[in-house]
Amino acid sequence: MPRFVVQEHHATSLHWDFRLEHEGVAASWAVPKGVSETRGVRRLAVQVEDHTVAYMSHTSGRVSIWDKGYYDLEKWEDDKIVFDLHGERLQGRYALIRTDGKNWLIHRTR
Repeated sequence: MPRFVVQEHHATSLHWDFRLEHEGVAASWAVPKGVSETRGVRRLAVQVEDHTVAYMSHTSGRVSIWDKGYYDLEKWEDDKIVFDLHGERLQGRYALIRTDGKNWLIHRTR
């Protein structure tokens, strides 16, 4: 089963790093307000460079694991990714939809 992680990152500004294990890398997005557990709440997710899968377990004084688990992939296209999260906090169907360039929206669909 492919894994996901949400890392709380206290950098210049607080944000959450959302990572999906996919094709040998951790596809990654910075989510300024965090991934919502509430259905229909859309949050900006800015795509950043892929990381190594090993980075998904990375913690430090500035980075902690907010949630982790595995996901079931329904669709992975250039502009839309649909998946079911099975985490300690996040549960349910989510979608990432590209809006412009590196900007995406992430939301729980059901």
